[in-house]
Amino acid sequence: MSAAGSSTESARRVAVITGASSGIGAAAAYALAQAGWDVVLGARRLERLQEVAEATGGRAIALDVTDQASVDNFASQIERADLLVNNAGGAKGLERFLDTDMEHWEWMYNTNVLGTVRMTKALLPKLRASGDGLIINIGSKAGLDPYENGSGYNAAKFGLKALTRVLRIEEIADGHPVRVTEIDPGRVATDFSLVRFDGDQKRADAVYADKLNLSAADIAEAIRWVASLPPHMNIDTMNIMPRDQA
Repeated sequence: MSAAGSSTESARRVAVITGASSGIGAAAAYALAQAGWDVVLGARRLERLQEVAEATGGRAIALDVTDQASVDNFASQIERADLLVNNAGGAKGLERFLDTDMEHWEWMYNTNVLGTVRMTKALLPKLRASGDGLIINIGSKAGLDPYENGSGYNAAKFGLKALTRVLRIEEIADGHPVRVTEIDPGRVATDFSLVRFDGDQKRADAVYADKLNLSAADIAEAIRWVASLPPHMNIDTMNIMPRDQA
């Protein structure tokens, strides 16, 4: 039997997914629900989130990972958590370092790094209590290879990589059963660039035009596979790119 557990309703395992209103988060909700997980979905865009929840048989709860009160309210409504997918994140702007927009940097760090910290701290006791809990942090190729004009997002995703590694080391040292995985996608055609460019559709489309792109479903399949593994296995990192990206 896979790590998704028993087919009986009382034993159905619970996956919590942040940033689940679109893109990789929404695709992960579909993939995990089809694999037999109960899904609890969090995002700021509640109307879109509710559509995903309705389609997956999941539960939608408003969530802003940059707001501690929102995280606390979200976590208080969850009785059980076997899997946490820290997917909420994103980039703002594409400026050179000397032209840094500090508000962009603060948003990226608060969302990608501190948002992951808030969610993990809030749900870690429940993940430990599950007996074989799993945390999957969605990183980025930007956390592996810096690129020109990407210093703010690079710094945030490098920070996420560090905290992911430290968390795994500390869970092992403290004798807890929680596994920790980081999945680092390369170029995935989602709303990512639309957010980065403040809704400039033409500029966002140019990022993916005439290229071989991954889909959100591709990354969701990786999430589903990692979550299906038996509890004695931990996938440390997965670096996933389209064939023409290196």
